[in-house]
Amino acid sequence: MECKIIENKKRCACTYPCPKSGLCCECVRYHASKRQLPACFFDKKSEATYDRSFEHFAKLVIEGKL
Repeated sequence: MECKIIENKKRCACTYPCPKSGLCCECVRYHASKRQLPACFFDKKSEATYDRSFEHFAKLVIEGKL
């Protein structure tokens, strides 16, 4: 599969410079190894907390915030 890095970077929601920006497969693999989800799974307000844990994501979903 060809990586569409330019298109991916346009949609990247990460709020800080990251060497994995646009490389979604690397980003997902990195965050999954830390029991986290990438920034693109969160809205801007939630992403800005830098709490990307599975638990935080589940809490936001249960509360209807995502």
